[in-house]
This record gives sequence, C-alpha cells and structure tokens, in this order.
Amino acid sequence: MQPNHDAVPRARHSFEVTMEDGANIRVRQHGDPGAPRIVLSHGNGLAIDGYLPFWGPLCARYEVVLFDFRNHGHNPLHREDAHLWTHFVTDMETVFIAIQRELGVKRTVGAFHSLSGVTAAMHARLYGKRFEAIVLFDPPMFPPDGHRLRGNQADDKNSLAGRARRRTERYADPSILAAQFRKYNPRWRPEAYELMARATLRHDTRAGDWILACPRELEANVFSTNADSTLWNAMGSLPVPLKLICGDPDLIGAMPPALIGRELAREHNLPYESIPGTTHFLQIEKPEDCTRAMESFLTQYDLAPL
Repeated sequence: MQPNHDAVPRARHSFEVTMEDGANIRVRQHGDPGAPRIVLSHGNGLAIDGYLPFWGPLCARYEVVLFDFRNHGHNPLHREDAHLWTHFVTDMETVFIAIQRELGVKRTVGAFHSLSGVTAAMHARLYGKRFEAIVLFDPPMFPPDGHRLRGNQADDKNSLAGRARRRTERYADPSILAAQFRKYNPRWRPEAYELMARATLRHDTRAGDWILACPRELEANVFSTNADSTLWNAMGSLPVPLKLICGDPDLIGAMPPALIGRELAREHNLPYESIPGTTHFLQIEKPEDCTRAMESFLTQYDLAPL
C-alpha cells in the first residue's frame, strides 16, 4: 500500500515502466493532455507528490507528467546494489522513451530538483537532446579540483550522508515525520509538511506502522557518491537549453547548492535566477516565484502556455 494524501489529485493516467535491470518506475499523467508537456521529479530521499504546492497549479495549463526515482515514492524496492547514479541516468532515458510511447510524441520540458537535476545534466551529456529544455532547481553539482567551493560541497554531501544514516526508519504515523519536517524547515508552505511525510513513507501492513520509502542507507549512499566533478565543465556545452533556478545564495546559512548555482552561471554564462529568501527546498517554499522564473525561460522557446 502506497500512502497518498487526500490533497494529491488522482492521476489522469498512470503506467509502469521496467528498467533495464528489472526495477519498476510508475509514471503518472496529470493536467491537460493537449497542453505543453512538463516532466518533473524530485531530490534525494524525497518524492514528487511532496512537491504538490509547485506542480499542482501547473496542471491547469500543462500536461504534467510525474515520476519518482527508483526506490522512492510510489515505486517498489529493488536491489540495493543497483541504487547508483549510472542507473539513475539510464532510468531517465528509459522513462523518457516510455512517456513518448505511452502518451504520444510531443516537445517535452524537464523540471528537476537536486538529485533529479544532476541526473538530467548527466542524461543530456550522455544521450544528447531529449528534452526541448531543462530547468534545474538547485542542483548540487560537484566542483572540480582546486575550485573554491569544492571543500564546501564535499563537506556538505558527507554531512548529509551521515544525517541520512541516522534517520528514523519507522514511524507510528506520518504526522510524526511531518512534525520533524516542520521543525527543521520553517520556510515550507504549511501544507507541504504532511504531503512530504506521506510521500516519503510507505505503510507496512504487517507491522502496522510506516517505513521510509527510500531506505536510509540508499539515501546516504547517493549523497556520498555525488562526486562527478567532470560534469561541472560540461555544463556550458550541454546540447539542450537549460536554466538554473536556485535558492538564495545571500541567505544567512545558505547551503552549497545555492552558491554552486550562482558560480556555475557565472563561469558558463548560463541562464540563472535565485529566489530570494529560499533554501534548497525553494519549490515548496515559494512555488509561485519558481513558476514565474521557469516560465520566463520557457517562453523563449515557445514551451509555455500562451
């Protein structure tokens, strides 16, 4: 049983896609099938249903297609030894092809946060232009040797990995996890706490409680292995238009991804916008501002609704 908060709308259509190694990913279609198509996914250890404050309003004007990464959200658990960045990239290709086959060939935008944003950049480098444009929200790219931000990001990813390994695995009720999210993320939209808690837990019918949908060791391993510094220099020559939309780098206590986004934009002359007063979770802190920043870019390529 996969929990689904009452506020999350029922998908217009859903289908399962089998990856090359047998992992299954469930794809959901929302919104208007005749409108421009936008595909969205999430950050490490999270799930796209928790981003409803961002993607929910898009359904009135877009065909919104959602998927969780393997071992996250709606998807069943697969082999732990296959929970790797290389598989995330091939998974994105398999999912993209399946969307075009199942829902029809259409110009498609990708809007990806954190883990999925880094993966989208890797995917474009390996497979070329699949999406017509990609919008990357606060992607934690790993700086190359000698870069002034390399130490910051190395420390941060290792700290996040350590915290992930210490996460509580089971909860008597999702409201307990929601309270933890509320304590540590005071800038989130009020409805996001319960949404994200339910999206990132699955009900264990045998035990009668709730368990992390993405096991904490898998979440930790993704943080610790996010270290492909070759992607940094490739960002200026990816074969797809992209925009970086990031947290506020001038916020007191700003995390490395916000600093990284600003630096990437400066070094590679990339379209970039930071959302004032936001952290790494900008899409569920100021969703309207994130949408405005995204659409100001998409309109340049006739990819936003008129």
